[in-house]
Amino acid sequence: MKTRHFLSLFDLTPAELQRVLQRASELKAIRQRGEHYAPFPGKVLGMIFEKASTRTRVSFEAGMAQLGGSSIFLSPRDTQLGRGEPIEDTARVVSRMVDLVMIRTFAHATIQRFAEYSTAPVINGLTDYNHPCQLLADLQTFIEEFGEIRGRTVAWIGDGNNMCNSYLKAAIQCDFQLRIAVPPGYEPDEALLKQATDRVVLLRDPLTAAKGADLVTTDVWASMGKEEQQDRRERDFTGYQVTAEIMAQARPGAIFLHCLPAHRGEEVSAEVIDGPQSRVWDQAENRLHAQKALMEFLLLGGQT
Repeated sequence: MKTRHFLSLFDLTPAELQRVLQRASELKAIRQRGEHYAPFPGKVLGMIFEKASTRTRVSFEAGMAQLGGSSIFLSPRDTQLGRGEPIEDTARVVSRMVDLVMIRTFAHATIQRFAEYSTAPVINGLTDYNHPCQLLADLQTFIEEFGEIRGRTVAWIGDGNNMCNSYLKAAIQCDFQLRIAVPPGYEPDEALLKQATDRVVLLRDPLTAAKGADLVTTDVWASMGKEEQQDRRERDFTGYQVTAEIMAQARPGAIFLHCLPAHRGEEVSAEVIDGPQSRVWDQAENRLHAQKALMEFLLLGGQT
């Protein structure tokens, strides 16, 4: 049987994606009831980090432990990935020793190359192109609030970065409308915009994007690796902070999400992220449950 990887939301069919999301909520309920569910005795997750992260490491490591397995954390100092050893050689070796591999890196080509030569399922913990595990958590959070996301309206405000690209893929897979408000020069991937043409509207005005939306979401203006652009980006993104005024344009009951870490006073006001419409902390917790469901799907074929 061909090894299944999760490098993008497109690696699951729409039906499989819904199945994983439903299972994420089931696993969350199992944990909340205090029940023991550990289908992974002896299984090992290898975690390769070229980019640091709090939530990605804790959620995967805790999730694997809760499922009865164990994990190995590999920092840039601990591997030869793309340095002294070809990526394909690292993939061949590591995948013979572990059951799953999660990689958080810069270039998307790195994880694609690794997956091509890995005999173990590879999970994208983030690349500069997309962040599919975060979208699983975001979708789970929305569904917990509203029941389903199909036919709803999402407003993305800020940088057309890897998270914005992931929302484009989610709009295609889950059939919702996506309004993207970005400054000129910060648009998301052009090919994805074309692919999602019937589900996306590209705008410049955040107020227009948020009007009637069920969900308003954003990310930092200067993602990891782009910190040297901070000053310029702060100028370019003037007016793109998600404020109470912007949230007031959304429909009553709309929620706010942010993948974290957040910079209060930059891309979002403290009033919004710490306010009653924010579901950011549920969203962060759901990384744990969604990734457990994903790992279960990849290792057990969705069988429980």
